[in-house]
Amino acid sequence: MTRPFFSPMPERFKTCARFALVLLASAATLASAQTPAARIRAEISSAAVTPLQGSLHPLAQTRFDAGRVPADQRMAGVSLVFSRSAAQQADLEALITAQQNPASPQYHQWLTPEQFAVRFGMAQSDLGKVQTWLEQQGFAVDSVARGKNLIRFSGTAGQVERAFQTQMHFYTLGGEKHFAPSTELAVPSALAPVVLAVRNLDDFRPRPMHVASRNRRANPAFTSNVSGSVFFSPGDIKVAYGINTLASAGNTGAGQSIVVVGQSAIVNTDIENFENAAGLVVKDPTQVLVPGSGTPQIFSGDEGESDLDVEWSGAIAPGANIFFVYTGSSTNFGVFDSIEYAVDEKLGNIISVSYGACEPQLSAGSATALDAIFAQAATQGQTILAASGDSGSSACYQAPPTTQNGLPPLTTQEQLAVSYPASSQYVTGVGGTEIISANDASGTQYWQAKGSSDEIVSLLQYIPEVAWNDDVAATTAGGGLSSTGGGASILYTTKPSWQAGVPGIPSDSKRDVPDVSFYASPDLPGYLFCTSDTSDWNTTQAPVQTGSCGAGFRGNSQDSSLTVAGGTSFSTPVFAGMVAILNQVKGYVTGQGLLNPELYTLASNSTTYAAVFNDIPAGTNNECPSSAGANFCSTASSASYVTTAGYDQVTGLGSLNLSALVTAWPAATATTLIGTTTSVSAASLTPNTSTNDVVTITVASDTGSSVPTGNLTLSIDGCGTAYGVTGCTPLTVALAANGTATYTANFTTAGVHTIVAQYAGDTTHTASTGSISITVGGTSSGNGTFKVAATNITVARGSSGSSTITITPSTSPAYTGTVYLTFNTSNNSALGNLCYSFTNTLSSGQGSVAVTGTAAATTQLTFDTQASDCVTTAVAKSGTRAMHRLGPVKTSQNNTPTRAPLAVAFAGLLLAGFLGRPSRKLRGLAAIVGLLALGLGLSACGGSSSVTVSNPPKGTYTITVTGQDSTAATITAQNTFTLVID
Repeated sequence: MTRPFFSPMPERFKTCARFALVLLASAATLASAQTPAARIRAEISSAAVTPLQGSLHPLAQTRFDAGRVPADQRMAGVSLVFSRSAAQQADLEALITAQQNPASPQYHQWLTPEQFAVRFGMAQSDLGKVQTWLEQQGFAVDSVARGKNLIRFSGTAGQVERAFQTQMHFYTLGGEKHFAPSTELAVPSALAPVVLAVRNLDDFRPRPMHVASRNRRANPAFTSNVSGSVFFSPGDIKVAYGINTLASAGNTGAGQSIVVVGQSAIVNTDIENFENAAGLVVKDPTQVLVPGSGTPQIFSGDEGESDLDVEWSGAIAPGANIFFVYTGSSTNFGVFDSIEYAVDEKLGNIISVSYGACEPQLSAGSATALDAIFAQAATQGQTILAASGDSGSSACYQAPPTTQNGLPPLTTQEQLAVSYPASSQYVTGVGGTEIISANDASGTQYWQAKGSSDEIVSLLQYIPEVAWNDDVAATTAGGGLSSTGGGASILYTTKPSWQAGVPGIPSDSKRDVPDVSFYASPDLPGYLFCTSDTSDWNTTQAPVQTGSCGAGFRGNSQDSSLTVAGGTSFSTPVFAGMVAILNQVKGYVTGQGLLNPELYTLASNSTTYAAVFNDIPAGTNNECPSSAGANFCSTASSASYVTTAGYDQVTGLGSLNLSALVTAWPAATATTLIGTTTSVSAASLTPNTSTNDVVTITVASDTGSSVPTGNLTLSIDGCGTAYGVTGCTPLTVALAANGTATYTANFTTAGVHTIVAQYAGDTTHTASTGSISITVGGTSSGNGTFKVAATNITVARGSSGSSTITITPSTSPAYTGTVYLTFNTSNNSALGNLCYSFTNTLSSGQGSVAVTGTAAATTQLTFDTQASDCVTTAVAKSGTRAMHRLGPVKTSQNNTPTRAPLAVAFAGLLLAGFLGRPSRKLRGLAAIVGLLALGLGLSACGGSSSVTVSNPPKGTYTITVTGQDSTAATITAQNTFTLVID
């Protein structure tokens, strides 16, 4: 697809072009109306429809088809993304260029989400028409983006099929079961001109970009007092990339905010352990759950990714505020939704993304819709950094021939491809390097000698780099393939205007990635981090690794093992921390937006390039070299890229010395403002429904004693139904004289609610953002009763089906409250491999239904009889299922989020206590071990893929559903329904 930036032009024409763009942007600003013009000209009707081109997911192929999705399966968080008019698009392109041009009056004049909505969003009347049509199709409209460029809604698979004229199917690839539309979508013809994409109708999630260490070095250098091996700690990276000089002068990223995006909950103790081990001040991130994405839940693989991202971005810039924005238990949500929310709420000046999807496996509609979000970020002054990938020049590569298991053909996987979003023109792509292996082995020139204790900071100076490509070493030691991602985009066929002027840039009329690179190899030398995610524990470094960072970076007092990994998902948060320091030193208190224009401008000057950049002189990113052999690749391939002087498609411009970069980088031209920090607290983090909860927002100066003045904007649950969806007008609250404000929250629905508070700034203080998540329980009336009803289910063995559970409250006396649901079966042993989930599943595995009035409330209980959906490691690691298995029941020891999915819900859970809080350290309940003997030795849903289990047997089973009030244990009811597996 063609993108807006211009092709390279002779230097003598650039000044004229910039001047013309400034005039164009200024004219567009004067001409833009206060409200967008209405664009929907006719009545929205399904009688006439138009195909939505690019809406079919590339992996929704017949050969992977695993059957129809049940019509009543819940589809939450679907997004209808709107396009911009031609005039809006031209205005946007001119604005982004002007915002990066120092000669423009709009230079670094960033927009708020509301300003973006007025200029580039949909007309309010059009939003109302779309909402009406969605509701006519049976959907519940959940929220409208503040930028007025998308509407979120929920419904069932059957409603989706009817509204968009498709069929929802399951697809099995590589042991993972996914769902997606089986055909391209169709939308009413009246809507077609304004619809860009329909997102979240599938659960194909982007992949994390980190690789576990295999500890392959035979003669390592020095850091560990146990093995003599050397690993990177934060202090080493600060030495290598010229950060220490700035840090010693007090530059720590203060006043800056970094958003780390993820698709799993994390545990703050892991972050604290890392900070303690590295000698840093303990500082927890602000965790922000994307509204509507379910409840906080941990997914193996994704948890470790988020841990290292938060740890390393905060370690490089310890003075910055770290926001961790993540999605919950609804698995059709993912990291792209986290980015979207961070942009729509303007959370953070810097967004660090350690995930990616290879371009050929990303639908054209999704890429276009996401690019629209990244463009909005650029206009708001947000810098997005994304990992270029860990599969070399073949970003679609997933597994060697011996473990294909239903994946796309190897010849397809091994084709040249790059990773998105690193390839977006609105993103800075971050690749990977490694040290020259001889320097690792010799040690004395670069590393502190081994001593009687671990040297936490042992690097003496910058170590020369080569391209990260561990393929040869991996094949000789039995490991896997890993190397830095890079190459030419197939989505962007016009080279951005800023990607010019540097020797080595190809004349290929394409966006090339990466832009910069930093150390990324897991083994030369590898990065230390701390996580509770056991999938990242490296058992090759110790006979049995029993923990992570229980004693410094060591496992614990009995286990000396370390948790080590690499990948471009380390180099990306490292660079995010460096950008925070750059912004602080040069006075960019409101952010810099897209960095690439200035990066390439500096690199185009040979003197500046030599001073600032570390050119990478050697290496390739060939994912399938001749040494790989048939165990790793179908055939040896020469398809890759090679490092060259200046820019190359392996390591980009190279790595950076931050001190030199700060010297060369232009200072902010705006009046220096005082940075601020906005913090949000609540009288109760766990109030009941329909209960007042006073929220206090405090805005403080980062330096000095001045008190910020002005207004706060409050966005609740992503500008959702609290405002009357189509209105979507955030609340405005004035700061008191002491810089504080209060807001009385009162939520009528149970679950996690997110409040984002944005300070607009004043004449002397910068804007800043704070957030809080409040988990609302149910308020029981303590009176009355309720009835439970459920529908029967008939499913084919190996498929899934849902029962609708209805809670009907009594009216005299009236019952109000939250009902927790569990169930028992007539044969728990036979159904030991049955997976289930409620529409609203608590981390303990129970269902949750809020009854707030006289009307009945419903939820769905879904059973999946495909046993492999419960035990495939890949399924759990990618987070593609949110199911729980009828296996050994376990209970909690602390209050951290449950590991997904490790829970059981049937009558025996009542004995363990309904209100036990989620846990990551679990113990068995002896009272029911005998009953569940069949489940012994198996993991919960998402356990080890090495375990072979069979599907639940055919038969008719009686399911007993029990509902109990969340606070009054005496208010309870039961009912039964049948589950037929045929």
